[in-house]
Amino acid sequence: MADHRTDLQNKIHAAIPMSQAMQFSIKKLSSRSILVHAPLAPNVNIHGTGFAGSIYSIAVLAGWALSTHIMDVLAMDGDLVVSKAEISYRAPITGTIECRAVASEAECREFQDYFNQTGKGRLSLTIEVGDAPHAILLGTFYAVARACGE
Repeated sequence: MADHRTDLQNKIHAAIPMSQAMQFSIKKLSSRSILVHAPLAPNVNIHGTGFAGSIYSIAVLAGWALSTHIMDVLAMDGDLVVSKAEISYRAPITGTIECRAVASEAECREFQDYFNQTGKGRLSLTIEVGDAPHAILLGTFYAVARACGE
């Protein structure tokens, strides 16, 4: 899936220039999981640890990227937005910011089925930041089918 990973990362960098400044990169991508990284240096705060805004943004990007990839894999032609995201910070991050998310087969199937039936779908993901985890983002990603001819 190296080509999918690179294509998705390039799509994010083109659409969201701040992702380049944060040095967001997709390290691993499968049909239902993602692992992203961003170095600490461009995402540091005054304490020398990960800036909360960067941590939040990188976690949201991880969820959006996985949701977008799932839509591509399942041939769901639609637009995706973040409809809700809430993060809990548990410990400072002193190194590379690493975020991972996994969607179950059942969650993907429900997302696809509802989208195919109604033209809308919702995928809720838990994005873990760091190994402890240092933070957890609960995100809801909402897809709407594109109208024919767009």
